[in-house]
Amino acid sequence: MFQIDRFGRVPIYEQIIEQTQRLIASGALKEGDQLPSVRVLSQELTVNPNTLQKAYSELERRGICISAPGNGRFVTGDAARIVGEGLKEKLGEVRRISEELCAAGVHVEQVLNAVSAAYGKETKD
Repeated sequence: MFQIDRFGRVPIYEQIIEQTQRLIASGALKEGDQLPSVRVLSQELTVNPNTLQKAYSELERRGICISAPGNGRFVTGDAARIVGEGLKEKLGEVRRISEELCAAGVHVEQVLNAVSAAYGKETKD
């Protein structure tokens, strides 16, 4: 379910947050689904439990999951909406990157092909 890049620049707890949000956005995790326990996930990923607790606490703070003492953590009913709103904010990043590519002389067709490929709909050059 989770894959950690120990040598990357992104802290492990942020990787867990991002991957959880991606699983929710893709529909792999739905409302009411239980997240893996800190103990099980720390053993599976060989990660300090405090790191996972930090990630889960942040997910709770954002309203993406809720803790049920003695039962674990569960995806909230608002999780998909919250994650979706956060992802829509990334459109500003896409615009900024597009402006940089334009300034560098990259043709709009190449940019559109890259975006289409990410959506699984590659176009012809």
